[in-house]
Amino acid sequence: MTHNKPLIVGIGGTTVAGSSTERALQIALAAAAEAGADVQLFGGETLAALPLYTPGVTRADNERALVSAVRAASGVIIASPGYHGSVSGLVKNAIDLLEETARDSRPYLADVPVGLIATAYGWQATGSTVAALRSIAHALRGWPTPFAATVNSAQTKLDAQGGCSDPAVVEQLRLVGRQVAAAALRDHATRAAA
Repeated sequence: MTHNKPLIVGIGGTTVAGSSTERALQIALAAAAEAGADVQLFGGETLAALPLYTPGVTRADNERALVSAVRAASGVIIASPGYHGSVSGLVKNAIDLLEETARDSRPYLADVPVGLIATAYGWQATGSTVAALRSIAHALRGWPTPFAATVNSAQTKLDAQGGCSDPAVVEQLRLVGRQVAAAALRDHATRAAA
């Protein structure tokens, strides 16, 4: 798959349709698209349909689609709900699937800008979830962006139209998208010039 513009892949959501996590991710991806990137969302419904990651087995079509998109990506944004103070199993399962890239010329998320978003019903889990996501991004050799967004869903409501009850939260989510897109666009321009 070739892209005239860098591709930013969004991974995140919950098993609940229209979750605040997926809506937050959509806001960040919209900002990345406005900055000039192509975007592709792997939301909660898609993630819920993935089989539990098992090494060494033949991959299903939906697993191959996610891995293929990440291989083509110039940037990734990961959004997870904070379940019991950390990344949800749903999101972690999708991330575990990236083991399929271990022997690629660009393994995992090597040198890829990675934006991070955590949502939770309270502040404590947002912070610990972002910390876990940063650790995962580093383990995958990615470059977490300087800013990560946290959404306390007990205080902030996101709607299906991309609206949010707190304009500051929208700006934080958009900043994540812009930072990933800016890094991806720089890298894309450098590669195109080479």
